[in-house]
Amino acid sequence: MADQIPLCPVRGAAAAASRKRAAYYSAAGPGPGAERPSRYQLEDESAHLDEMPLMMSEEGFENDESDYHTLPRARITQRKRGLEWFVCGGWKFLCTSCCDWLINICQRKRELKARTVWLGYPEKCEEKHPRNSIKNQKYNVFTFIPGVLYEQFKFFLNLYFLVVSCSQFVPALKIGYLYTYWAPLGFVLAVTIMREAIDEFRRFQRDKEVNSQLYSKLTVRGKVQVKSSDIQVGDLIIVEKNQRIPSDMVFLRTSEKAGSCFIRTDQLDGETDWKLKVAVSCTQRLPALGDLFSISAYVYAQKPQLDIHSFEGTFTREDCDPPIHESLSIENTLWASTIVASGTVIGVVIYTGKETRSVMNTSNPKNKVGLLDLELNQLTKALFVALVALSVVMVTLQGFVGPWYRNLFRFLLLFSYIIPISLRVNLDMGKAAYGWMIMKDESIPGTVVRTSTIPEGLGRLVYLLTDKTGTLTQNEMVFKRLHLGTVSYGADTMDEIQSHLRNPYSQMQSQASGNAASSTPPKKAQSSAPKVRKSVSSRVHDAVKAIALCHNVTPVYEPRAGVTAEAEYAEADQDFSDGNRTYQAASPDEVALVQWTESVGLTLVSRDLASMQLRTPSGQILTYCILQMFPFTSESKRMGVIIRDESTAEITFYMKGADVAMSSIVQYNDWLEEECGNMAREGLRTLVVAKRALTEEQYQDFESRYSQAKLSIHDRALKVAAVVESLEREMELLCLTGVEDQLQADVRPTLEMLRNAGIKIWMLTGDKLETATCIAKSSHLVSRTQDIHVFRPVTSRGEAHLELNAFRRKHDCALVISGDSLEVCLRYYERELVELACQGPAVLCYRCSPTQKARIVKLLQPRAGGRTCAIGDGGNDVSMIQAADCGIGIEGKEGRQASLAADFSITQFKHIGRLLMVHGRSSYKRSAALGQFVMHRGLIISTMQAVFSSVFYFASVPLYQGFLMVGYATLYTMFPVFSLVLDQDVKPEMAMLYPELYKDLTKGRSLSFKTFLVWVLISVYQGGILMFGALLLFESEFVHVVAISFTALILTELLMVALTVRTWHWLMAVAEVLSLGCYVASLAFLNEYFDVAFITTVTFVWKVSAITVVSCLPLYVLKYLKRKLSPPSYSKLTS
Repeated sequence: MADQIPLCPVRGAAAAASRKRAAYYSAAGPGPGAERPSRYQLEDESAHLDEMPLMMSEEGFENDESDYHTLPRARITQRKRGLEWFVCGGWKFLCTSCCDWLINICQRKRELKARTVWLGYPEKCEEKHPRNSIKNQKYNVFTFIPGVLYEQFKFFLNLYFLVVSCSQFVPALKIGYLYTYWAPLGFVLAVTIMREAIDEFRRFQRDKEVNSQLYSKLTVRGKVQVKSSDIQVGDLIIVEKNQRIPSDMVFLRTSEKAGSCFIRTDQLDGETDWKLKVAVSCTQRLPALGDLFSISAYVYAQKPQLDIHSFEGTFTREDCDPPIHESLSIENTLWASTIVASGTVIGVVIYTGKETRSVMNTSNPKNKVGLLDLELNQLTKALFVALVALSVVMVTLQGFVGPWYRNLFRFLLLFSYIIPISLRVNLDMGKAAYGWMIMKDESIPGTVVRTSTIPEGLGRLVYLLTDKTGTLTQNEMVFKRLHLGTVSYGADTMDEIQSHLRNPYSQMQSQASGNAASSTPPKKAQSSAPKVRKSVSSRVHDAVKAIALCHNVTPVYEPRAGVTAEAEYAEADQDFSDGNRTYQAASPDEVALVQWTESVGLTLVSRDLASMQLRTPSGQILTYCILQMFPFTSESKRMGVIIRDESTAEITFYMKGADVAMSSIVQYNDWLEEECGNMAREGLRTLVVAKRALTEEQYQDFESRYSQAKLSIHDRALKVAAVVESLEREMELLCLTGVEDQLQADVRPTLEMLRNAGIKIWMLTGDKLETATCIAKSSHLVSRTQDIHVFRPVTSRGEAHLELNAFRRKHDCALVISGDSLEVCLRYYERELVELACQGPAVLCYRCSPTQKARIVKLLQPRAGGRTCAIGDGGNDVSMIQAADCGIGIEGKEGRQASLAADFSITQFKHIGRLLMVHGRSSYKRSAALGQFVMHRGLIISTMQAVFSSVFYFASVPLYQGFLMVGYATLYTMFPVFSLVLDQDVKPEMAMLYPELYKDLTKGRSLSFKTFLVWVLISVYQGGILMFGALLLFESEFVHVVAISFTALILTELLMVALTVRTWHWLMAVAEVLSLGCYVASLAFLNEYFDVAFITTVTFVWKVSAITVVSCLPLYVLKYLKRKLSPPSYSKLTS
């Protein structure tokens, strides 16, 4: 019922509402917990829900009359109708809808279906499947030129110059030489097309290299070599060690004796840990490879899906009686783009090309455009309006005589330099320079700029969204604590555990030798003895043994030097010493636990699919048979294993998992919850370990039900989970373990610096609540004095409504919310939640999926105005990094997937401080100065043209022609203007020491309409002075006006660069001198524009000097006065 309630209360109910509110606050206040449940009884009462509007401001909350309609941001706007709607953006909506409809018609996607794949017979496939080729190219031969041109001309600046250049082909509109318009435009397009062509060719070569890789295909006639792109569904493919798997396959056979192999998945999911894959037992048992063609078998596979962590299918062999059926799961699959790490594997292809998991999970990253580029695009539109207005004024003053429309077009072309095409060139070259500076900075080694279009974006960030594991923490686990309920062992008491372990194992060894002498089978120790309270020693022994057995870790031994791994019996040549052993597992937590059991004396020495071996402190080898494995999943939050001890034949079910999952499974106790909380507060990741002894009958009953559930096609996961849950009852609690994930170097000072810079930090993690909050506190993301509001789990609109109201009353409080609660709040109160969360100092979102991370980024973008940054290190952070305006990837333990997908790649979290405070800040300030100066350069010459035309009876005749215009924008002023990319207002050390300087930039004051208008006024003043001065001082010939005004213009530009510079660099001085030298040298060759005899006279020199001084001196005086009376914040630090 609450789901259908509109949040629009009636004004007449104001008095009743205030009474209800008062009652609600008293119930929600810090009173006894007994009254809490009453809050959620309100959810079905529409009156109560309506009468408690979500307030966005304190004033509105106090005012009885205010309601949902009066809130500042929650105002409901009426929908525009008819012509008004069409003009105000409706036309854009209609065009977009039509284009989307056409695209959908042209690119209608084929429906994905489940399939039956016969082993080795691709021709038996009922449907046509996509080619197994990888295609990362943006364009093809036909779409390359149109595609690149569209990307360029969708910017107003470039489109405008294309129109202007094309107009010069019309004789009536021709102003000057064609090359003065087409040369700059052609240069810009040529550079862009060349850059895109090189990138496209590299992508083509990479694709061709991957698609041309040769693989061995098994046929009836033996092995044949095929290209990766020619592989079809149903082919039997052989993949060697360290070779890439070309398509999604079901694992049939391996050269490894155990019937399993390891694969590396870092290119698929970003995880560096090896994954264990298991061959189908029916095909693994076949005597020879060729027997795969002598059997009649097929694989039934579900339809292609996005999820790389799940698969459902069945393997069926028909030519035997009865037919053999085997269930297939994720452990029987080999996904494309993974690497075989051990042995040689044979698989049957089930998905190819676009239907493989790796391609389906590759989202096309958006083409990121910097905020500065968008702002400059807006300014160029404003300049265009000014251009049109000026041209209309000229034609009006002319009196609309003759073909006035032709004159209007000629004036538009004459003043076209108001919008300079060199703006785009200078900014793109500037971005390349910033990228080079970032990569050459020795203080942040290993930093890579992958997207060169947005370095200025780093200078204006408002929100930083960060992952936790591997980003704020090192993803290096260290075992810290073992708690048995009555006794706790820390890092300094581990030697006690070693002594406790020696006793039972030395007794076992003496028993074993005694039994061997009398040749009687061992009896169960406690079968007849009454249950007594266990000694600490036996409890420690049980706990350590459980930790050593309940995991998915495999010890790996490297081959000896000089021995080829491909040798048929390479295992015989391996070194099984402790120093040569490394552990591989899907989770670093598990490796830390197994390494700890080794340190206390119980060592895992070998493991295959069916068994594992432990070495005791006394050197005895214990063998255990693995009957069943239940891997960890994010839903179950636990993993289990059923083990049979070979020496005693006892069957034991061990399980470990998160406390939230295990607390209901283990027997009643009074310490688990409290100790979990204590460890979480210390920053430790906790795991609860439990066991249950099973009789042979219990296990056989379970196995038959489990096998049956695994073969079902529909709801397999649910049925399997139900069978496993039947075992998970009244388990004996053994211990609680605490593992520490250490913080990255300098995380605390870096976060402190970012906070002082005005950046709000949100932590988005897939980890549990306790770990997330303790890392947030230990990293000082949330200060110790700050209050934390844990958003209670909500499932309905009413609960979300009440929780949001409870959070709204808190001040300066960090919000902690789960991914599930976030989904509910976003469904009903998206705007209100974002509004409230943004007011807080920090936000922690735990149990957050990759898609939720990306969604949160997109939610913040409208509010942050395109200034969000996401940082992560794993494959699960890629979607968030690509969605953010600036994505930063860390090359971490989870692989390189995040760093490859990011715009900027760094090696440590602490480098983000210098990247933003120094490089981001200076890139933005430099680009803002560069952009405005290039505009000033165009405005000043357009002002001179306007004055010239006005004086000479509004004639649409150009003032400067041919090479003078091209030289002005390139040879004479380009180097000094571009040298502004080397300018800096404060030293890097000062920018790091005072992050508050960064806060000034977030308002965008370095490039705004205000600063733009200041530059327009400067341009109008200087252009007017230069032109009027030249007209006043020339005496005889008009050619002298051109010489005097143009020389004064060049000198003014060079002096203005000197005025704009804040810190001189030696290259700036070189650029100034070089440009002036080029101009003086070229005067000898510009006979058609200048009178060489006049240029060499003293008259020319004093007239040029006088005009230049009048145009520049007032600006120098104004700058000096401004620095004295109202100095900028950075000058206070440098003085």
